[in-house]
Amino acid sequence: MKAVIIDDRYESHALEREEFKKAGAEVVEITNVNPSDDQIVSECKDADAIVVNLAPLGAELLSKFEKCRVIARYGVGYDSIDAAAATEKGILICNVPDYCMEEVSDQALALFMACARQIRFRDASVRKGDWDANGPTPIYRIAGRKFGLVGYGHIPRALHRKLKGFNLGEVLIYDPFVDEDEIKKAGGRKVDFDTLLKESDYVSIHAPLNDKTKHLFNAEAFSKMKPSSILVNTSRGGLVDTAALVDALKSGRIAWAGIDVHEQEPAPADYPLKAMDNVVLSDHKGFYSEEAQADLQQKAARAAAQVLMGEIPASVVNKAAIKK
Repeated sequence: MKAVIIDDRYESHALEREEFKKAGAEVVEITNVNPSDDQIVSECKDADAIVVNLAPLGAELLSKFEKCRVIARYGVGYDSIDAAAATEKGILICNVPDYCMEEVSDQALALFMACARQIRFRDASVRKGDWDANGPTPIYRIAGRKFGLVGYGHIPRALHRKLKGFNLGEVLIYDPFVDEDEIKKAGGRKVDFDTLLKESDYVSIHAPLNDKTKHLFNAEAFSKMKPSSILVNTSRGGLVDTAALVDALKSGRIAWAGIDVHEQEPAPADYPLKAMDNVVLSDHKGFYSEEAQADLQQKAARAAAQVLMGEIPASVVNKAAIKK
């Protein structure tokens, strides 16, 4: 059997090779970061398993894979793979659902704290020689306030756990797919989106990006938030309308934003958020730690190898393909 690793981004694939060795599969690497469609077809047309990072695998490409039984994605999201086309061909798609949940929840917490305590502004002021500078907004006590989580998957649940030491007044959770009793047992209150916007002092986004959620945070959403509120996004840049966010921050519609993910990446030179004192920016590194990277490589390959050995991994996302 043959396993192909597409758009190689790691120094070593020893972990993947070890997993595929258990299935008796040879590993082939497409070593350039941005392979062409022709290159992908050339290597993958006779592949039994594929592990992919960012390369898009649309229906046309999938139609040329003659033997493929499984595609494993290095990550949680799998929107770069045409799931309907894969399911039609009986190709299982696997992800790594618990990937970097500690790291991203840490990043969300760090961005929140940096905004709440104005760390970026105060660091810059001290470096310029200022002292006791007037910040762009007042600083408020965190204890007793309301924290809103948009989405309640692995990462926001980890963040919720870490927030419990802040003595918050309440944690509000908007997720249509999670049962109210489950949220209540975790110490949160299930609310609709409008209620979360209106009542939360802090909002952290943890939703998938799709046609329904693109620009979920737009001018209308910002108009419902508190003027003192803080927005944190460590999920997907497209969930936030950047122009509307800039307007909300400039007008005082919201107070601060901590942004790890952006609509355009890398952020352009004229990115308006760069010039704003009430914004903390990061370069989409919320996922990263050495441990998370090793887990990702091993777990993605392990899921694919399990399929080759006749097993069904727990991380299959298109379960309808199992019946094919």
